[in-house]
Amino acid sequence: QVQLMESGGGSVQAGGSLRLSCVYSGYLGRNLYMGWFRQAPGKEREGVAGIFTRNKSTYYDDSVDGRFTISQDNAKNTLYLQMNSLKPEDTGVYYCAAGGRGPWYTIAEYDYWGQGTQVTVSS
Repeated sequence: QVQLMESGGGSVQAGGSLRLSCVYSGYLGRNLYMGWFRQAPGKEREGVAGIFTRNKSTYYDDSVDGRFTISQDNAKNTLYLQMNSLKPEDTGVYYCAAGGRGPWYTIAEYDYWGQGTQVTVSS
């Protein structure tokens, strides 16, 4: 049984940084994507960043490219999202996802989801 557990959310001022972690257990499959998604109040869930587990290729939404970094530590079974230069529009619940068949940003192609962690950025 696959389980994902996010942590690291919180409240920061604009320009600040946070690092989200997602500890996973169980067999996630091979040659699949892991990703970070977020959902702001009143908006649909959207892809933020993805990583292809086989070769560690990374992908970013234009809104976070250059500010966020996704990484995976296989030894620790952990997916990270380093978020720098945070903006108020980055506010939302951030979800970790695994088992994605691609494209990395397609929600319906992911089999496993965490419960989410809240990120609030104030101006």
